Amino acid sequence: MTTRRELAALTSVRGIAAWAVVLYHIRLSADWLPNGLVSMLAKGYLAVDFFFLLSGFVIWMTWADRLRSRGLAELPAFLQKRVARIWPLHAVVLAGGVALALLLAATGRHDAREFPFAELPLHLLLIQNWGFTDALAWNDPAWSISAELGAYLLFPLLALAIDWRRMPAWAVISAIAAGGVLLASIFAAAGAPTLGHEIARLGLIRCVIEFAMGTAVAALWLRWRDRPVLPALSATAVLTLLGTMTITGLIPEALGVPLAFAALLLALALTSGMRGNPLEGRALHYLGEISYATYLGHFLLWFAFKLAFVDDAHAVPPTLTALYLLLVLGSSIALYHLIERPAQRAINAIRLRRPRPA
Repeated sequence: MTTRRELAALTSVRGIAAWAVVLYHIRLSADWLPNGLVSMLAKGYLAVDFFFLLSGFVIWMTWADRLRSRGLAELPAFLQKRVARIWPLHAVVLAGGVALALLLAATGRHDAREFPFAELPLHLLLIQNWGFTDALAWNDPAWSISAELGAYLLFPLLALAIDWRRMPAWAVISAIAAGGVLLASIFAAAGAPTLGHEIARLGLIRCVIEFAMGTAVAALWLRWRDRPVLPALSATAVLTLLGTMTITGLIPEALGVPLAFAALLLALALTSGMRGNPLEGRALHYLGEISYATYLGHFLLWFAFKLAFVDDAHAVPPTLTALYLLLVLGSSIALYHLIERPAQRAINAIRLRRPRPA
């Protein structure tokens, strides 16, 4: 079930998605941007939905068979690697947020809505988006990491309960479609018109459902990877249809976007490694490798950058915007090489006592 071959195109797209989130957060501060471009960047929050699907895809390929074959004996290693992947960098960035909040408090500028110290333990434990809070705070993008942790904890149950390999392709596709319908129904019942609404309340279920859809996409890729052309063309056609229907308002965003991204993910995976693939260039691939640092570090950096250099937060000139984007790139490189990777290696080097196989 596992595969050693990296799907380089997916790594590159992860980098593109991370920068879409960066541009989403700064779009309203660049009053010199054309209105049409600002409207397009306003949908950058949807990149998070692609992250959730991609995460389910990768985790299924790597861990589903191992958990099924080895049972509880493999659970400590799974959790260890997941914590090593997401928590150390989160803790460092959160510590930066605490330092920033203390500095603001010392100068009489502390905003309790942005930096509520009473909620800090929840953020440290990455459970802030499990229904314990009413709004995003501290490092806003970390809400999705909190939701990811919830999906990781549920994943062993999914892996033990469902073996996509034993299902016909039509059943797997139907399960993906059912996930999209379920998510759209939940958002409709909650009165949330887009996937970006009610994040504190709906973010966890949004992540879990899309994560599960991603596991099914992985099963389709494993089934079709040796004969990828026709499935890739079919996935592209589905992507085009769903994208058009979503943009024109024929179907709600909460239905169209997850299903369109599932088709996109499948098409990207099937075409990864093909000659001339533009997503497999070295520079783009590197942006994907440092994308977690980009995603997690840019928000508080923007907050601090505006405090230090910006007079009008709604009119940041192009030169300062370019400077900020360069700082995001530089900080991403530093965080990746100095914090993220060394911390992963250190935590993964710890030898855990494993239970006997069930």
